[in-house]
Amino acid sequence: MRERDCVLWNVIITGHAKHGDVNGAFRIFQRMMGSDIKPNSVTFSCVLSMCATSSNLDHGIQLHGHVIRCGFEYQVSISNTLLAMYSKCHCLLESRQVFKAMNQKDLVSYNGMIAGYVQNGYADEALSLFYEMQSVGLKPDSVTFASILPSFSDLAGLIEGKAVHSYIIRNGVHLDAFVKSALIDIYCKCRDALLARKVFDRTGYLDVVICSAMISGYVLNGMSYDALEIFRGLEKFRLKPNSVTLSSILPACSALASLRLGKQLHNYILKNGFEARCYIGSALTDIPKRP
Repeated sequence: MRERDCVLWNVIITGHAKHGDVNGAFRIFQRMMGSDIKPNSVTFSCVLSMCATSSNLDHGIQLHGHVIRCGFEYQVSISNTLLAMYSKCHCLLESRQVFKAMNQKDLVSYNGMIAGYVQNGYADEALSLFYEMQSVGLKPDSVTFASILPSFSDLAGLIEGKAVHSYIIRNGVHLDAFVKSALIDIYCKCRDALLARKVFDRTGYLDVVICSAMISGYVLNGMSYDALEIFRGLEKFRLKPNSVTLSSILPACSALASLRLGKQLHNYILKNGFEARCYIGSALTDIPKRP
């Protein structure tokens, strides 16, 4: 019966979490702690994940204390969630401490720490961990590559980026939209739009994420006509541009002094409620400045 009571508490906490009510979920958790029903690993995973998503460090630190007192600190799933929470709150020291203290590390552990390093600007450490995980017998997956690839954002990282790309091809790693867009992004940032286009052309399917990455990359390299070509191809594949796509293509309208297309896009933005996005607003204001 006590286990069932714990499940009921978890259901209530999860309900608050699904509605984004971090404070409400934490209040329920505190009430649970004050009762004679103690949380289990599911409880901690749920509340910690919510803290990670909302970058709520205060609640996360308190939960970490409860995790230790309840004896769950060595459970891999709990440690992985703690690691992610600290990384998203930009507390890299705490993330590293959690990672190093883990008796067992799985693929999720390494992916979380690599993502934490990249998010906080530690590209070399992320790459070192990428090679370490292979040395202990763990094979990188699409999540690993989506995390590590954004760290190769300049010419110095192009060699490593190509090496990682080669690994992906050799080992037949599944390339989802995020990995493909990450590859396109690094090649464009390294000023190799030709390689980026090869990745784009070899894509078996297209979606708005991949197209947005190619559009943004072309604009970055001053290839506005090519960016417009990709944008116009969205209609062919019945893909609807999102806010990222629109903010990426608007600078091409500015560069080409295409006020007519800029106005068409502006109407589309207003019609679909994208005007509140600040990066779209700044891109729009630049179009009339062109002669």
